Amino acid sequence: MTSEQILVPAGTVATAKGDGQSVDVSSASNRVFLVTLSITKIIEQESLDLAIFGSADGTAWEPKSIAAFPQKFYNEESPLLLDLTAHPNLKFLRAHWEVARWGRGTETAMFEFGVTLKEVPAQILEEARAQAKALA
Repeated sequence: MTSEQILVPAGTVATAKGDGQSVDVSSASNRVFLVTLSITKIIEQESLDLAIFGSADGTAWEPKSIAAFPQKFYNEESPLLLDLTAHPNLKFLRAHWEVARWGRGTETAMFEFGVTLKEVPAQILEEARAQAKALA
């Protein structure tokens, strides 16, 4: 798995909680991924909670998320490093989101967003560890 995978297609509009598609990561040579959340449209006074869940078989999902973005309120692009080395049994990932709205106007939240997943090459991780060690 070297190319970018789609957890939630760009331009997805969410007005209620939901789940993205399941992505098979079993062929990844490295178990560290960059997950990118891109929020492209919102309305005021609302929040988006997005978490990543794992599964060994693609049907039964872990009850707790393995990673989560901080709660989001604005248009932005946010990266998250997801390290699955402590979860060797997980072969599938998917995104789960919850939305909330408060204040005046409509009570229905609306977020337009997408989520991508890309394997981080081992060489880049080794370089980052070496730089961090040199700074310590």
